[in-house]
Amino acid sequence: MTLRDHRRRSLLAAMLLVAAGVPASTFAQSVPRSAAPGGTPRASPEETRRAELDRLFEALRDAPDEAGGALVESRIWANWAQSATASVQLLMRRGMRNLEARSPEEALEDFDAAITLAPGFAEAWHRRAQAYAASGDVAAAARDLQETLRLEPRHFAALAMLSSLQEDAGDLPGALRSFEAVVAIHPKLRGAETRLRDLRRRALGEDT
Repeated sequence: MTLRDHRRRSLLAAMLLVAAGVPASTFAQSVPRSAAPGGTPRASPEETRRAELDRLFEALRDAPDEAGGALVESRIWANWAQSATASVQLLMRRGMRNLEARSPEEALEDFDAAITLAPGFAEAWHRRAQAYAASGDVAAAARDLQETLRLEPRHFAALAMLSSLQEDAGDLPGALRSFEAVVAIHPKLRGAETRLRDLRRRALGEDT
């Protein structure tokens, strides 16, 4: 294995750790929107979930330390998982097992199926990007990350992965910009300060 291959595998392993914390979730059944007392329409489950997600991202930005940030992050992963149907979540779990077993081609099939069923589910595109990167197709991985971020611009794990791919391609300014976006969303991400400092030193020649 070349040094470049070893480095890419190490980066992918780190990215999988960032994105592996999706907890098991109970999927709410879709229910018709009903009226609250007084005739005011109740928020739909999806509207409620999105409002909660907005509050969670505000809490993530304002987290006092890494432990607090990690707690809010886990709730964001849970919120994202709740937007998938049970069948899509099953495909996602199977795809992750295949990735962990170093079978990216099988993982691609699972994530392809998840995207076919739920093309608006950002996390399916993010996971497929991981599978493409693990199989060596970095261009396809980058395209899937762009779609992830189109669907969910605050997807910090997708931004972190994009930064790593840019760094691996030698685009240090691009890697720095992407990781600065990560830190703007998730300031207390574990290890973020060290990585940001390293990227600034290498991309801009800063020593601090």
